[in-house]
Amino acid sequence: MIETISPHPPQLPRPPRSRLPKALQMGQWILDPLAYLRRQGRRHGVLFQASISPQVTGLGPLFLLSEPQALQQLFSNDSGKLFSAPGEVNELLAALLGRHNTILLSGNAHRQRRQLLMPSFHGEHLQSYGRTIGQICRELSGQWQNGSVIDVRQAMQSITMRVILHVVFGLDRSERYDQLMALLSQRLALTATPLTSAILFFPWLLSDLGPWSPGARVAALAERTDALLYAEIAARRAEQNPERRDVLSLLLQASDAEGQALSDLDLRDELMTLLVAGHETTATALTTALYWLHRQPAVGERLERELAALPAAADPAALLSLPYLGAVVQEALRLHPVAMLTFPRRVEVPVELAGHSLNRGDLVMGNIYALHHREDLYPDPGEFRPERFLERQYSPYEYMPFGAGVRRCVGVALAQMELKIVLGTLLREHRFRLCNRLPVQPARRGVTLGHGARVRLELLD
Repeated sequence: MIETISPHPPQLPRPPRSRLPKALQMGQWILDPLAYLRRQGRRHGVLFQASISPQVTGLGPLFLLSEPQALQQLFSNDSGKLFSAPGEVNELLAALLGRHNTILLSGNAHRQRRQLLMPSFHGEHLQSYGRTIGQICRELSGQWQNGSVIDVRQAMQSITMRVILHVVFGLDRSERYDQLMALLSQRLALTATPLTSAILFFPWLLSDLGPWSPGARVAALAERTDALLYAEIAARRAEQNPERRDVLSLLLQASDAEGQALSDLDLRDELMTLLVAGHETTATALTTALYWLHRQPAVGERLERELAALPAAADPAALLSLPYLGAVVQEALRLHPVAMLTFPRRVEVPVELAGHSLNRGDLVMGNIYALHHREDLYPDPGEFRPERFLERQYSPYEYMPFGAGVRRCVGVALAQMELKIVLGTLLREHRFRLCNRLPVQPARRGVTLGHGARVRLELLD
C-alpha cells in the first residue's frame, strides 16, 4: 500500500550535503563512483545532496535517495503532479545517443514514444528473439578452443553485440553488418575507462580541436556510423517486409494515435539507445555472473544440477523458468548493478521525503547501488548469495536494477531473457575454470559500471 505524501510539508530540515568542493565531488564521482557513494552514504544517510553533474539551468540541486518507502513515494507519483521525469536533465547522454530518443523526451512525447516501443519487447516477438539468442550463443562459443583462456568481458560483448545487430537492427552477416559492428564497438570504447568517460560530463571536451582530439574522433565515428544506420533504415523502408520481426522492422511499421510514424532521425536515436542500454550492460552482468559462479563452486554446482535436469534438446525458452538460474541473474544485478542511479525526478511542489524537506525544482535520483547494499534488506550484502531471492520476494522499490516508474527500462524483458539464455546455454554446453581468484572491483564505463579487472576463464571441454 502506498503511503500518502504531503505536498505541503511542515518545517523540516533540508537533506545533508557534503562539504567537499563541487570539483572534488565531480572528480571522485567520475573516477571512483562506488567509493564516492559509500563514503557519502556513511556520512549522510539515505538522502543527501550530491554535486556530481553539470548544473542544468532552471533546476535545483541534486539529491540521492536509497530508502525503500521514500523511493516508493517518489516513483509512484512521478507522472507530473508531485514529481515529474523530464528528459532534458539527461542531456549528458545526447552526445552518445542523440536528442530524439525516449531518454531525452518528456511528458506526452515520452509516453507516446514508449507506447510505440513496448510491443517490440513482448509476446511472440520476445519468443522469437529467445531462439535467436540461443543460436548466436552456441555459434560463438562453439568457436572457442579447448584449453584456451577466455577474456570473459570481451567474449560476452561479442555475444551481446551480435544479439543487438540481429534482434534489434535486423542485420544478417554482410559487409554493412561487419562495418557497423566494428564502428559501434569503437564508439563505445571511447568511454570504456573512468578517465575517458569524462567526455560525457564535460561537453566542451567534445569540441573538435584537431584530428587527435576526443571530439574529432567522436564526430568522425558518429558520421560513419550514422551513414550506415541511415542506409539500413532506407533499405528497410524500401523493402516493406511485414514478415520481419526485428525491432527496427517493427518500429518502421508502428505509428501513434494520430497515425504519425517515427522519422529516420527518431529511429537512428532509438537504435543507438537500445544498443547502449542493451550491449554493454548485458555483457557486464554476464561477466559478473560467470565470475561469481566460478569463484564460489557451491553456487556453480547447484546451478549445474538444475541445468542438468533439462532434456538435452530443450528449447532456450525452458531456461526462463528455472528458479535458481533466475536467482543467479538477480543476485549478479544486485551485487554489481550496472546502473548506479535511476534517471532524475524533478520535484514539482514542496514535499517531505525521508524526513526531509524538498523544494520545487529539486532533482532526486534513486541510489540503486546503496539500495542494493542495505544490510536490513540484504544481510551480508557484499556476498554473492542467490538463495536470498528464493527466500524472499523483493518489492520494485527494494530491488531496481532496471530503474522504476515511468522511466523503467523499456527492454527489461529482453535483457532478463538474454541473461538467462546466454548464461544457461554456456553452462550447459561448456565447463570452465577461473584463472585467478582476485576480487573484481567494478569501475566506470561511460555512465554505467563495468569490471575494473579482467575476468578470465579456461575452457575445459
